[in-house]
Amino acid sequence: MNNLFAGEYHTHFKGQGMTFSDFREYVPGDDVRAISWPLTARTGKPYIKTFEEERELTIILAVDVSGSTDFGTGEYFKGEVMTHLAALLAFSAVKNNDQVGLLLFSDQVEHFVPPKKGRGHVHRILRDLFYYKPKSHETKISSALTYLQGLLKKRATVFIFSDFFDEGYDQALRLLGRKHEVVACVVNDKSEGTLPDLGIVELQDPETGEVVTVDTSSEAFRKDYLRELNKRREVRDKQLRLAQVERVDVNGGEDYVDPLVAFFKKR
Repeated sequence: MNNLFAGEYHTHFKGQGMTFSDFREYVPGDDVRAISWPLTARTGKPYIKTFEEERELTIILAVDVSGSTDFGTGEYFKGEVMTHLAALLAFSAVKNNDQVGLLLFSDQVEHFVPPKKGRGHVHRILRDLFYYKPKSHETKISSALTYLQGLLKKRATVFIFSDFFDEGYDQALRLLGRKHEVVACVVNDKSEGTLPDLGIVELQDPETGEVVTVDTSSEAFRKDYLRELNKRREVRDKQLRLAQVERVDVNGGEDYVDPLVAFFKKR
């Protein structure tokens, strides 16, 4: 974070506006729109208002803890990649003197940590990221988005970490994006796009617990699997487009920092 990411974070998140600081005498070249006419009238000399950038931001890390995140064929599961990315942003936020909060969700809001500053607060967030045991394994992204919409009164930057394999969240995501800066971090695993020939195997749905027996040696079955996966991806991509929020794609088997750095540089 210190060597690679903090500078990109600091450059990207410059503050949400300007706040009044002090008055000083006008000098040629100053913006005449900044002149304080009441003070100028009282003193007989032209004074202007000076402003400082509001640097303090609120960062919300919304992390999917449903059953589908407990999958991966690289060094880390998808859920672990989400945890590492959230940790990276949390430490960058505290280095930038920003507030950071955490929301864990499945098909419900599982856990919420209100935004605060400080390294001790980040350690608390890390502990919850690593050790919280979700009550549900299913996914309903809209429940988390609706919760944040009602909770956040001031403008915040919301990072949502999920594989986004769900439906019916585009409207809630769009509404949240109207008031806040929202970034969808889509975490994938490269093996999800292929199904190896392993013969007859039992597969379990990590969210519902349903177990099915399939013949992976069947070319017809593998084609059906790929067709269904592509349909789900098309639905996901369409919902994210309709929501009109920014998107970062991260693959679990690859370096997970580079896509985020590239996103900030592009911005």
